[in-house]
Amino acid sequence: MIRIIDYEAGNLTSVRRALDFLQIPSEITSDPDRIARAERIIFPGVGHAGSAVRVLKERNLDKALRDAFSSGTPILGICLGTQIILSHSEEGDTKCLDLMPGEVRLFKTTDPGLKIPHMGWNTVTVTQRHYLLKDVRPGDEFYFVHSYYPSPAADDMVFATCDYEIEFAAAIGTKNLFATQFHPEKSGRIGLQILKRFASWDGGCHA
Repeated sequence: MIRIIDYEAGNLTSVRRALDFLQIPSEITSDPDRIARAERIIFPGVGHAGSAVRVLKERNLDKALRDAFSSGTPILGICLGTQIILSHSEEGDTKCLDLMPGEVRLFKTTDPGLKIPHMGWNTVTVTQRHYLLKDVRPGDEFYFVHSYYPSPAADDMVFATCDYEIEFAAAIGTKNLFATQFHPEKSGRIGLQILKRFASWDGGCHA
């Protein structure tokens, strides 16, 4: 059973519908005990980092996530969930969960043709092999909606990049934790393949 964390950050039903389409059992929950007992966890989200972290702490979900990470439970972060797993976000000068060392930075563009937030389809380039990205091919596009982007502390935590005036990390990971700045649940066939692979990933070997 995949458990989807509910912390009032939106996008939960889109993830649930994608898993239903794939016939993968899942449930949306804000119960930290159920999160702690999950076989796998999806940590999605759209919204403000500061508000999201506050709700996580109020519901004791921050501890549940840390405990799940420490115990080796496979975890998939999506969008805001990808940002919150890092150490700090420029959005609201927010101290995040620090499951991975790194910063979340605001897009700053000098190109009037590039709008913030970065919204829509963009090409993702795989930079390191990972089990969840095995089906991604050169030129494949994914759907993004974000004004901030993840910047992990080490290059070996970056598994895919995207170019939006600057090159930024589109997929990051360490150990049993993997996260995408794009929305796999909104990215058509190739996004669904990532979710399908997550349902069979044991959190171990990345290749």
